[in-house]
Amino acid sequence: GAEWTGKQCIVLGTGTSAHDICADLWEHGAEVTMIQRASTTVVRSETLMELGIGRLYSEKALAAGITTERADLIDASMPFALKHIGGQALTRQIKERDSGFYQRLAAAGFQLDFGPDESGQGMKAVRNGGGFYIDVGASELIISGAIKLRSGVSIERIQEQSVLLTDGSELPADLIVYATGYHAANQGIAKLISQEVAEKVGKVWGLGSDTHGDPGPWEGELRNMWKPLQQPSLWIHGGNLAWSRFYSHYVALQLKARREGLPTPVYRLAPVHHSG
Repeated sequence: GAEWTGKQCIVLGTGTSAHDICADLWEHGAEVTMIQRASTTVVRSETLMELGIGRLYSEKALAAGITTERADLIDASMPFALKHIGGQALTRQIKERDSGFYQRLAAAGFQLDFGPDESGQGMKAVRNGGGFYIDVGASELIISGAIKLRSGVSIERIQEQSVLLTDGSELPADLIVYATGYHAANQGIAKLISQEVAEKVGKVWGLGSDTHGDPGPWEGELRNMWKPLQQPSLWIHGGNLAWSRFYSHYVALQLKARREGLPTPVYRLAPVHHSG
C-alpha cells in the first residue's frame, strides 16, 4: 500500500478482503472510501472468541479438559440442520454485548445484518462463504471516519480520474479495487482440470439452505467436501484450520483404503443440482 500514500482510493465491497484492503491503504496514508452495496455481518474478534470459539478453542477450554482433538470432534458432531439454532443464540449474546459498537457503526452509515435468520457469521460461512467481516480494527476506522463510507450505492461508471456512483455522485479515484468476492470453487476445477469435470462435480460448498448464494435443495452437509464425487478419483479438501485438521483424517482413510484395495462401497453419491 505504500505506493498509494496520499492518493484517492476506492474499494468496492464490505467483506473481509475489502476491510483488510481499506485498513492497509489507510495505514499507508491513502485517502480511502469504502463502497457498500449490501448489508454485511460484522462481529468483533474479541467477542467472537469469548462468547463463541473460545468455549472450545482457548487456554480456558484446555484447562477444562477440552483438548484440540476433543474440540474438533464436538464441533463436527452438531448436525448442520441444527447449527443455526446455536448461531441464533450466539447472535443474541453478541448483539447485547456489543450494542454500543453496533450503534456507532450504524450511525456511520454501515448497513448491518446477521443473516436471513439471525444465525450470524458462522452460518454465513458455511452457506456461501462470504458476506461477513470478523473485526480486527477496520470497523473502528469506519466509525471514526478515517475510512470513508458510501453505503447503498454502487459504481455506475468509471471515468478517467473518478468514479460515478449510482446515486449520481462522483468520487475522485487514483485506485479502484473490486473486492467483491471470490470465484466459485468449481471454477478452479475448470481451470485445473476441465469445464466438463467442473460441471460433473457441480457446486462446491454450501448446504442448500435456499439463502443468498446457497440455492436449494437442502443437502444436509457441505456440498462435495471430503467425500467421493461424481468424478471418480477427485477429492476436494478445504475449510478453516480446524476443519482441515479434522476432516483430513477421513479423507486420508478413504484414500488409503482405496490404495490398499479394500472394499469402499458408497451408499449414494450426492446428485448435482448446480453445475454453474
